[in-house]
Amino acid sequence: MTAGAIAVGFAAGVVAGMLGVGGGILFVPALVLFLDLTQVDAEATSLLAIIPVALVGAARQRRYGNLRERDALVLGVLAIPGAVAGVALVNAIPERVVEVLFALLMLYVASQMIRRALRPEEPA
Repeated sequence: MTAGAIAVGFAAGVVAGMLGVGGGILFVPALVLFLDLTQVDAEATSLLAIIPVALVGAARQRRYGNLRERDALVLGVLAIPGAVAGVALVNAIPERVVEVLFALLMLYVASQMIRRALRPEEPA
């Protein structure tokens, strides 16, 4: 199972990087389809995987001088009650609703990617 999770995470990360989308858009369905996680467990796993990635990214961007530390601190502190509220919400609604909402999110992201791909290039 661990090797499968590593393979899924690596593949989702590579494809997400090439497409310019968040890895969760690929990671969550892969966890559901290939590792038999429930939708809620897959989303929780994906969100947990973001923590080290965000910390490393913030540290690197801080070295480049691209991190607004006050904004990062506010965002980090507010993410905690947001996560608690999200857990309460996802546990209060049927899992099928969570699946449908995630599918709608994926359709929205796909429509935005198509829209951007079809937009004429702006002159430099």
